[in-house]
Amino acid sequence: MVSFSEIELSQADNVATIAFNRPDALNAITPTMLGELNQAADQVADDDNVRVVILTGNGRAFSAGVDLKALGQRELVDGKVGDILDVPARSFTAALSSMPKPVIAAVNGFCFTGALELAMACDMIVTANEAKIGDTHAKFGLRPTWGLTQRLPDLVGIARARELSYTARTLSGTEAVEIGLAVRSAPRDELDDAVAQLVAEILPNSSESFVAYKHLYREQKSLDAGLADEYGTDFSFSDTDERLADFR
Repeated sequence: MVSFSEIELSQADNVATIAFNRPDALNAITPTMLGELNQAADQVADDDNVRVVILTGNGRAFSAGVDLKALGQRELVDGKVGDILDVPARSFTAALSSMPKPVIAAVNGFCFTGALELAMACDMIVTANEAKIGDTHAKFGLRPTWGLTQRLPDLVGIARARELSYTARTLSGTEAVEIGLAVRSAPRDELDDAVAQLVAEILPNSSESFVAYKHLYREQKSLDAGLADEYGTDFSFSDTDERLADFR
């Protein structure tokens, strides 16, 4: 595994874990961190031994969002944090959503703004009950550029997305499940077990099916176009006969 300065990458069996690793700064996001996240994403995407990826944070935060101190005296124009962050962040979110394997965000604590955008680029979010989650762009006179306006309504509905963005309020991990932002939650000291249980339910299934699902779920179209894409797009499968052998 490559050595990183602001993240950690580890692997156990068929599961790779990418962890934000600036715990003293609540894992605030820097250009360096985003560069390393992209390297890690490329590495696990290309590793055939990795079948599931977990994105999480070390310490008491998933990530508090962008580290504005890391921008120095750069002027923020029209509410954007600038290409120094936008370009690698958009590359990383694209990598998370498109890599041909399930990606789970394990939100263990604070998860605000840009960090929420990274979490939503994963296939599923599992939260600690005590986690603090929010879209605080409006609180600081910023606007989203990493996909929030497209992914948040898809998860919680347009009216709820507007409410969360306009109020910039904080919600708990428990509420995140209630509104559809997250799929499961657990007490913080049981979060690892909850994620492990979800992974254990995923791993017995076909990685080739995951490739198809990742593509088909990602392609948001009208119903008719989506149905045509689902039926008409071909994917390579090699394990179907083996998996059906006991039933034929």
